[in-house]
Amino acid sequence: MIKQRVQDALNEQINAEIYSSYMYYSMAAWFDSISLEGFAHWLRVQALEELTHVQKITGYLTERGGRAVMKAVDGPPTDWQSPLACFEEVYAHECKVTELINNLMDVALEERDHATVSFLKWFVDEQIEEESNTDTAVQKLKLVEGNKGGLFMLDREMDARTFVMPPELVGVF
Repeated sequence: MIKQRVQDALNEQINAEIYSSYMYYSMAAWFDSISLEGFAHWLRVQALEELTHVQKITGYLTERGGRAVMKAVDGPPTDWQSPLACFEEVYAHECKVTELINNLMDVALEERDHATVSFLKWFVDEQIEEESNTDTAVQKLKLVEGNKGGLFMLDREMDARTFVMPPELVGVF
């Protein structure tokens, strides 16, 4: 049986992951509205990844005899000044999620919940990739700032991203 403090912390993370997905869908809609469909596609893939994180956590809670509890999700922003400003927000958000995961790990360690520590290792490693990918996008947008041709080439590159369903979730969605 999972300890209540750990269950509560995992449920807060579920809420944060749902918000992340909601925010990325909002960003994708904004990019669609300015005809940068590649960026929109990239963000929709990111939104789907966040939903797989939700599924991983809810499944884990169930396996441990706990319960996932859905909470209200705040509305995300809907407008950005530029593609660069939008992706700077994506990067800052991923850094915040890293902090949330680290805090969640601290709770698991304090509660001596080794199973949850083991489970969270995947999320710790995932956040390294998330921060790196979003920082790369920010750096590329800085390089092409003011160059519309470069922006359109980058948009095409962003459109090549594919969503890969985690093997353990095949058949769940």
